[in-house]
Amino acid sequence: MHKISIIIPTYNEEKNLSELLPELSWADEIIVVDSYSNDNTKELVKKFDIRFLQREYKGPSDQKNWTIPQAKYQWILILDADERPTTSLRKEIQDLLRQDKIQEDSYWIRRKNYFMGREVKYSGWQGDKVIRFFNRDLCQYNDKQVHEEITTKGTTGKLTGKIEHYTYQNLSHFSAKMERYAKWSATDYYKKTSKVSFFHLTIKPFFRFFKHFILRLGFLDGRRGFIISSYMAWGVFLRYSKIHEIHLNEQLKKGKKSKKKKVGKS
Repeated sequence: MHKISIIIPTYNEEKNLSELLPELSWADEIIVVDSYSNDNTKELVKKFDIRFLQREYKGPSDQKNWTIPQAKYQWILILDADERPTTSLRKEIQDLLRQDKIQEDSYWIRRKNYFMGREVKYSGWQGDKVIRFFNRDLCQYNDKQVHEEITTKGTTGKLTGKIEHYTYQNLSHFSAKMERYAKWSATDYYKKTSKVSFFHLTIKPFFRFFKHFILRLGFLDGRRGFIISSYMAWGVFLRYSKIHEIHLNEQLKKGKKSKKKKVGKS
């Protein structure tokens, strides 16, 4: 029988952890890796028999890749604090762990996303899936800052059980997260985008809205679908605005260096 380590990255997740941790008593090991929260996350974790690590946050992939090798057990399940494994997923994973040999080396898990108190069934979120259950010896995260994903040297299957994802507590939370994601996404994309044009700042955001609200049936989610589609479009606009800002700053630095060289020669 195999054993499992569950890893939970956190920053100011006291409320979510108070709901998640009691549901994970079936795990052989739980590791909370915290980015120096300033709420009561640390005090809450001490009430449970789990490992608590703290480390400066440099990015999602970096934080997880740093934690994974420190787990005691070969099989890893990673959960965000705002996620809940369903009963069917827990049983499915436990059944796999009882096998002499687990057939695949990593597994896709579908997510049910909740926003503003209700499940979002469309709006581009209906196909949401993540690799979260995997063999640590064959898997690691890529270096993306946004939508980071597991890469594996082995095989990948899929589970039927789902993760419930209680994303975005309110619109302020949604806005802050989109701002943060845009900043991270800009670092992923700016080298691929040599120049930000009118197309990037208008057409691409509009198409993102059209994609989520029309093509991905966001209108069937009603007002929630419209809000999600609008925010996703806003996120694209923010990304390219920040890429434009990065390029401007680089040009300014080059200009200052060239001025210094001219002064030095004179």
